[in-house]
Amino acid sequence: MRATETIYREMLSAYAKRRGGQLQEDCDLSVRLWAAAAQIQALEAQAEWVLGQSFPQTAAGVYLDRHGAMRGIVRQAPSRATGQLTFRLSNAQTGAVSVETGTVCMTEGTVRFRTMEPGTILAGEISVTVAAEAVEAGSSGNVGAGTVHVLTACPVAVTAVTNEKAFTGGLSEETDEELRQRILDNFQRLPNGANAAWYELTACRHEGVAAAKAVGKARGAGTVDVYVSAPDGIPSEKLLTELQTVFQKSREIAVNVQVKAPTAATVNVAVTVKTAEGTDFAKVKTAVEADLAEQFNGKLLGRGVKLAELNSRIYALPGVENCHITAPSADLEANDTVLPVLGTVTVTEEA
Repeated sequence: MRATETIYREMLSAYAKRRGGQLQEDCDLSVRLWAAAAQIQALEAQAEWVLGQSFPQTAAGVYLDRHGAMRGIVRQAPSRATGQLTFRLSNAQTGAVSVETGTVCMTEGTVRFRTMEPGTILAGEISVTVAAEAVEAGSSGNVGAGTVHVLTACPVAVTAVTNEKAFTGGLSEETDEELRQRILDNFQRLPNGANAAWYELTACRHEGVAAAKAVGKARGAGTVDVYVSAPDGIPSEKLLTELQTVFQKSREIAVNVQVKAPTAATVNVAVTVKTAEGTDFAKVKTAVEADLAEQFNGKLLGRGVKLAELNSRIYALPGVENCHITAPSADLEANDTVLPVLGTVTVTEEA
């Protein structure tokens, strides 16, 4: 795209050739030519932008969504992380203590969570555990165990709250680059109603599906197994049943299709971290746990786990000067029927 100055100089040169002499740059016509050059430059910028939105390789935002819509591909919406919160009393009470639905707690980093059901601490007991979810959808809700401990509106007599297990399943809205890759893959693997691409695309169109892998001849000729995952990992029986009904109506004639949950491959991670000078190890530890929880979600279906990638992400976190992964000891190879699931996370400070 030409700059305004370049266009202006070209116009002055063209005028001079036709007029037989140079135009004074401080005259009225020169000013008009400069204004025209600015308008031409704006038109060229607009034309370049329109050209970019005309192809999925360069389109962005809503225009990329429209390219996806022509292929039956929809940008994946964000989802909330889910988990459990445990509310505690300092001393057992003589009467029951209620924890209402919608009670909000948060981390030190102000990531908020709310209870999804009421809870009751019975007389003589000191704690109750209830289901909870992140208030905001997105990967920021994936936090490690023990990170939610701030009561924003403390129920009567409740003095502490924590999450004994990590909150998982939070997914941010699919980025342009992620959506672009799916659209381009769709061009390269054209769904034809009978191939793996069609089964995977059909499954991913269903609400609640994060990823899908189709395995042909899984149980012999004429059979297809479709493995699916949910944002938080292993899909529910309800989701599997819904998809089974979908494929039963749309499958090829004489083809036996079964929708299955993948096999969970638990990955226990142990990492030693050296923090930068003046950095609080506790905050770095929380950041590492949250980053690992964010990585291990349903989108990992059929993909491997590379130690180099884990190490690179941890090293890139603020406050990390160096890191060394001691577990797992080797990469987890990719398998269409396997979903890597995060197990225990151990973060220790380098001596």
